[in-house]
Amino acid sequence: MTSPVFSPLMLPCGATLPNRLAKAAMEENMADVGQVPGTTLLRLYKNWATGGTGLLITGNVMVDGRAMTGPGGVVLDKHSEIAPFSAWANAAKHNNTQVWMQLNHPGRQVYAAMGGDVLSPSDVAINLGKHSHLFGKPRAMTQQDIKQLIQRFADSALKAEQAGFDGVQIHAAHGYLISQFLSPLTNKRKDEYGGSIENRMRLLIEVIKAVRAQVAPTFAVAVKINSADFQRGGFDADDAKVVISAMNELAVDLVELSGGSYESPAMQGSAADGRTLQREAYFLDFAKEIAQVATMPIMMTGGVRRLAVAEDVLAQGIDVVGMGTALAMNPALPNNWKNDSTLSAHNPMVRWKDKTLSAVATMAVIKRQLQRMGQGKSPKPNASPIFSLISDRIRIKKLTKRYHQYLNKYSAK
Repeated sequence: MTSPVFSPLMLPCGATLPNRLAKAAMEENMADVGQVPGTTLLRLYKNWATGGTGLLITGNVMVDGRAMTGPGGVVLDKHSEIAPFSAWANAAKHNNTQVWMQLNHPGRQVYAAMGGDVLSPSDVAINLGKHSHLFGKPRAMTQQDIKQLIQRFADSALKAEQAGFDGVQIHAAHGYLISQFLSPLTNKRKDEYGGSIENRMRLLIEVIKAVRAQVAPTFAVAVKINSADFQRGGFDADDAKVVISAMNELAVDLVELSGGSYESPAMQGSAADGRTLQREAYFLDFAKEIAQVATMPIMMTGGVRRLAVAEDVLAQGIDVVGMGTALAMNPALPNNWKNDSTLSAHNPMVRWKDKTLSAVATMAVIKRQLQRMGQGKSPKPNASPIFSLISDRIRIKKLTKRYHQYLNKYSAK
């Protein structure tokens, strides 16, 4: 009997996902000179497309080159050349796979070494204890900044459509800028964008409307939000339900539920508020609860490595199962499951005493697998966390130098 995981799903916009498995966004930091996709990214996405995943969501693409999550990030704005992005879309659609571009602005989650424009709803800096100095000091956004940001999301979405992508995903999770507006811990504004959840979600709603107004009705528009921040006093499941209810009134094709931020990396299975997350399908309990108020399809991401767990997620009323790390460890996992339903992807989680260093080392191990695939090599599941972390730091230093040259030209536009 065929697993329900391999059944198609029609979205509200009319597009059909070939199966219920999605490659969730992971930060690749693999852009070529000029912050554009090149050969390594194309090879990586072709790898995933041939591996049998129905939907590929790109690593976060920045809507503003002055604000980056990492120095090797991709930037798509109204000035970008379309050709490199068309090549990326073509490589990702190799196996009749759907490909969406995740659009993002990091807000305050910008490393100090990067420079650029560190924005946030309020001037609340990141608190990572002794590691806090690694991040830039944010400035509170003006009304003009907010208007320009909304336009940037709309411009980037239109460009993604022109390049041949099947949709976009607006990143409003993981403590990035739109998520910062949603959270009362980072949003201390006194205007119409702060205070009540209705005000805190205003930016997200305006971004969705602006994007939808720019693209064709058949182009998918999705949103990624936190089920919770997993920090005391932060955005919680009740807030998420209010946001989902508001999105029911808009033409949103899919909502992906995740959780956490740099301060509380719940997306890696570790919460700052002391809550214990499940070993796999971290956010399933939240997703089940939130899905009850949603009229659009719901996707849940977080720690899925086995087919039985993916099937259980679908059985709980969730429509799409998102996987990130599992597909970094084995890009052909969906195809492999058709032959061996007991197969499990390797878990590269690093568990050192310093939780911040553990989270960074885990990311370094994962990114190393993406780089290997981009070079035409196979993933190396048991990669050394220390070696991965050191080589990642060296690589980031080089990329930061290159990014500074880009930033000087970008700021002069």
